[in-house]
Amino acid sequence: MREEETRLHLVPVRQKDAKEFVATWHRHHRPPPGAVFAVGAADQDGILRAVAMVGRPVARHFDDGQTLEVTRTATDGVRNANSLLYGAAWRAAKALGYTRLITYTQEGETGASLRAAGWTVVAQRRPRPGWNCASRPRTAQGTENVARTLWEAQPVDAT
Repeated sequence: MREEETRLHLVPVRQKDAKEFVATWHRHHRPPPGAVFAVGAADQDGILRAVAMVGRPVARHFDDGQTLEVTRTATDGVRNANSLLYGAAWRAAKALGYTRLITYTQEGETGASLRAAGWTVVAQRRPRPGWNCASRPRTAQGTENVARTLWEAQPVDAT
């Protein structure tokens, strides 16, 4: 007998709660320091099963006032949650007046959820040793020496 499919719906999530969820469920990163907004996916019983946190772009050259970045998504493993959240994040960003939404996947991640939500690959980023240097010491974030893929949601029509 086939297990009943979990039905997910979108729910608002406070930043504090999103950070706690990410701290519990994200595979390799801590919660981001801040966010412009967060959105969640809950099951039919109202249990939070996944979150997406959206904030200003980490890379300064993308921080143009029109672009946001999905800085974290985390799920408890429920199917289709990430694609639901990526789509919702883009709709919310557009509703707030933003014209671009980006995110990254690390080497070894397929991007299936992003493709399912209509996102496209923009660039491949080679591994880099990190941002720590003598003049500006920084704590390792776990992203050092990992290739990444830059994705963007379908851009807003200029017409």
